[in-house]
Amino acid sequence: MSNTDNGTKIYTPLTLKLYDWWVLCISNSYAWNCSTKDILIPYFLQNLSPNHLDIGVGTGYYLTKIPAHYNISLMDLNPASLKAASARVGEDRIHYKVRHDVFESYPEELHGKFDSISMYYLIHCLPGTMEDKRIVIKNAKAALTKGGILYGATILGDKVRHNSFALKLLQIYNKKGIFSNFSDSEEELKKMLSHYFKNIDVIVKGDVAMFSAH
Repeated sequence: MSNTDNGTKIYTPLTLKLYDWWVLCISNSYAWNCSTKDILIPYFLQNLSPNHLDIGVGTGYYLTKIPAHYNISLMDLNPASLKAASARVGEDRIHYKVRHDVFESYPEELHGKFDSISMYYLIHCLPGTMEDKRIVIKNAKAALTKGGILYGATILGDKVRHNSFALKLLQIYNKKGIFSNFSDSEEELKKMLSHYFKNIDVIVKGDVAMFSAH
């Protein structure tokens, strides 16, 4: 299994400036066939609580949609992403800002702390198979309050019909270690979530699986 850093080191201050255009506009629309505006934003807001942790923050794009009075916390291994998201949302709105490897147990102060946790476009960037990534779900669950919800979106590499653009991106990203999702399927995602949660829901739109678990 490759190092966790491989999926995060691509996010430099320069690439983060291009992220919204390339990933959220071009790639989501034409490669993954899952509209940011029509599908991913509504799903993000649908599962959101006023006491929220976002893991794998990217540029903070989705966080700008959160109502002003909500508590927002951030977790990412990449300091450039944490800095960009914090600046975009506003430092005064950030409750916790944690640089952390999701494969490791969370700091004790975060246990049982959040009513909702989001993982948008995180899982497909993590090294290994879905079985290897299972510990990431376990660690996140520990940070939820009783009855809290874990939700997110991830790009599937297996058992979905990819167009030529998607196939090319998958080949490049997996070769470079940006993605590790050739064996990620809807079935494997459900299996991973069910290992720790009784109630799960997975919806596939294009190449993207949106999931919730509580």
